[in-house]
Amino acid sequence: MEDGDGPRVVGIPGSLRDGSVTRTSVRVSLSAAERAGASAGLLDLREHDLPVYDADADGAGDAAAVRERIRTADSVVLGTPMYHGSYATPLKNCLDYCGFDEFEDTTVGLLAVSGGAFPITALDHLRSVCRSLNAWVLPHQAAVPNASQAVENGAFVDDDLRERVETLGRRVVQYATIDPDSDCFESRENVGADD
Repeated sequence: MEDGDGPRVVGIPGSLRDGSVTRTSVRVSLSAAERAGASAGLLDLREHDLPVYDADADGAGDAAAVRERIRTADSVVLGTPMYHGSYATPLKNCLDYCGFDEFEDTTVGLLAVSGGAFPITALDHLRSVCRSLNAWVLPHQAAVPNASQAVENGAFVDDDLRERVETLGRRVVQYATIDPDSDCFESRENVGADD
């Protein structure tokens, strides 16, 4: 991610797979963010040592560097494959290392990928987590169903699907500096984030 005059956007794919459609989708979204004037970069969880979260060792591995990267972003794109109706463990683990310092009043765009039908429950679960951290979650979210047929050679085969993912990238730039009205109810009840 290069420093520039535009908003800083970080994209975090929750998949560790080679050839991940989630990673491809997050990259497409980040490219659209760059075209909209942002400095955008991928935070690839495969490149960071993040042991399973333990509150007694919350500085383990690369936790400090990951938190700093998220904390300095104006907007964050969270992408996940849908596993058993929810979002993926690597992304959950990354988010467990974070709290209000990283996400409060930060614009977040959500993207989920599914081998089958639309991954709505994964998006709903991520939305709840982000609201509990008092992030401002975009109303627009991107769902990529039937992932094995969605991408060929690193590009979307369906223009409508590509447009949905690119819109997410444009929106995280458009709303990067939004000033939310008030704290989310969920964030006021999230005492664990301050542990």
